[in-house]
Amino acid sequence: VRLMNALKPSPPFHALIMSEESRLGREAIETAYALKQLVTAGVRVWFTLEDRERTLDSPTDKIMLSLTAFADELEREKASQRTYDAMRRKALAGHVTGGRVFGYDNVRTDSGPVVRVINEAEATVVRRIFALYADGYGQSRIAKALNEERAVAPRSQQGRPHAWAPSSVHGALERPLYHGRIVWNRTRKRAQWGQRRQHVRPEEDWLQVDAPDLRIVPESLWTAVQGRRHERRRQYLKATGGRRFGRPRRDVDSKYLLPGFARCANCGGGMCVRSRSHGGHRAHFYGCTSYWQRGRTVCPNNLEVRMAAADEAVLSAVAGVVLAPDIVDEVVTGVLANLRLEQSGQARRTCERELEKREAEIERLVNAVETGGDLESLLERLKQRQAERDALAADLAQVVQPVRVEPRILERSVRTCLGDWRGLLTRQTRHGRDFLRKVLTGPITFAPLMDGASRGYQFKGEASIGQLLSGVIELPTIVASPTGFEPVSQPRSRVADPPATCNSC
Repeated sequence: VRLMNALKPSPPFHALIMSEESRLGREAIETAYALKQLVTAGVRVWFTLEDRERTLDSPTDKIMLSLTAFADELEREKASQRTYDAMRRKALAGHVTGGRVFGYDNVRTDSGPVVRVINEAEATVVRRIFALYADGYGQSRIAKALNEERAVAPRSQQGRPHAWAPSSVHGALERPLYHGRIVWNRTRKRAQWGQRRQHVRPEEDWLQVDAPDLRIVPESLWTAVQGRRHERRRQYLKATGGRRFGRPRRDVDSKYLLPGFARCANCGGGMCVRSRSHGGHRAHFYGCTSYWQRGRTVCPNNLEVRMAAADEAVLSAVAGVVLAPDIVDEVVTGVLANLRLEQSGQARRTCERELEKREAEIERLVNAVETGGDLESLLERLKQRQAERDALAADLAQVVQPVRVEPRILERSVRTCLGDWRGLLTRQTRHGRDFLRKVLTGPITFAPLMDGASRGYQFKGEASIGQLLSGVIELPTIVASPTGFEPVSQPRSRVADPPATCNSC
């Protein structure tokens, strides 16, 4: 993606060298389109294994590209099938076909394959999860109990705290490997276009192999847990009229502003949305996900903040600091400086390329004169090429002066763009999330402030204005504003009702 984005407005390189064409892609349509963009941008594409250049100057070149792209895609399909067959043989033999599973250690045997061996310390935690669930505990309650006991937990992901969560408890309860059954081929990681997109396969395609030596949960406990899960699922569907709710799909954006952007400064976990009755109506709050789902042993931060006040404070702080007039002035100055440098650099590269062509033509004409040809016409052409070379050399010597740019037009475009974004900061969450996604360079950390009677949050983050301008001004890089905003003010004594204009919730 970075390679293709670097082609506009002009590529900072003139040649792309690959071992072979399949290194760019193994999907015929997309690879051909990418090569067309490279060639039309003036980039020469070379393949080292074949010692040749890829050109698209004639219909023959294009049909050869189609044939080689088809061969590469066919090889990708064969490689996928070979990998599938090898993994199937491993699964049938009971060998490891993926990563590590909590409760087991991956051990390489003397003959080569990797097998799973029960890790007794982790297996004890797994049995306790099943025992607690069979005794009537819910998944959140189990996670908090395990964290209070400092039980061994799976590896954390995406910077979350290393502790148990309701989702990891849920994953343990439905893992058939703990019952002594290997289930393989449940999901497919890539679509038919070769894109990484995981989806569930039909159940008839699953491969299930009994592995009694890997059983951690006894038969009676497994049956009791699965029976309770089935009964709870039946009651839930009966209460909701057969409708399934729960966690939204991952390709659907949140309907709230800060989830995914806000993090707790104490533990590094995310901030979740909670709702409860408040003053005769239903109110929404932000709170630490780790505290509410994993327990106070993971994070003691039980402070909540009104969602409306936090949203207003964050948007006001970002818009007031990132889109401030002095920041806009600095961005315009930086963009103008970059544009002058880029234009002068483009002119220099153009002159250098043309100068190389004239030098090569002069050398060929001198060789033709030495071998004895039509001397009169050859000498005339030689004089003409030498004159062109001298003119290009003179132009190249003057290119060091920056190209004159009209700043008023560029400044008007930048200010119009930023004004549009300032206008989009309304109460519509979708626009607010789009704005934060473009300007934030990292998460917004919320640090609780509890000093005696004063309770509140101080938030801090880093932002850059450059992404707002992408596509408005055709430049390879945008000089962005100085990053960082740290809005701080005195916290209120009540968290539930902070002022809407307060930057510290």
